[in-house]
Amino acid sequence: MAKKTVSPAKKIQNTKPAQSSTQALKDKLKKKDEDIKLLKKENERLNELILRKMADMENLKKRLERDKTEFYQYALSEFLKELFTVLDNFERALESQDQGNGKSFREGVEMIYKQYQDMLVKFGARPIEIEGKKFDPRLHQAFITEESEDVQEPEVMEELQKGYTLHNRLLRPTLVKVAVPKKSE
Repeated sequence: MAKKTVSPAKKIQNTKPAQSSTQALKDKLKKKDEDIKLLKKENERLNELILRKMADMENLKKRLERDKTEFYQYALSEFLKELFTVLDNFERALESQDQGNGKSFREGVEMIYKQYQDMLVKFGARPIEIEGKKFDPRLHQAFITEESEDVQEPEVMEELQKGYTLHNRLLRPTLVKVAVPKKSE
């Protein structure tokens, strides 16, 4: 078999496509390396941003916890300021009783009672009204029951201790005496 000989000119022609193909691959590789560098930089930037946001969230959480603690510590401060005024008036009333002025003492206690009621209303506490009301176990606590032929359903006869709501939420039920229908024999 005869060996084929390739002329040097042909060899040069055959290497040109290989060189251009190699150069194209080198260019693509260089472009990919640049893309990788850009993506790494973007990744670092985003990781730093995430860390900053996490630190911000942690700081916010701590601040909210501190604010909540402070709120609970001082939530009653306005109420207590009002209560101090009532307490001052009790002290004055007691002093007037020590001086032997019974009428002045009674007037002082009545004023304090009114002041105390006004303060409760100011802070949203309201007494539960029971006049002519049917017994409502959600608002009333039956302390005494008495059978009566005059009622068809349980009815409040007498208030024994005031009940209160705070913004329509029950704080303390009204302690009542209840008339219940007489049982048939």
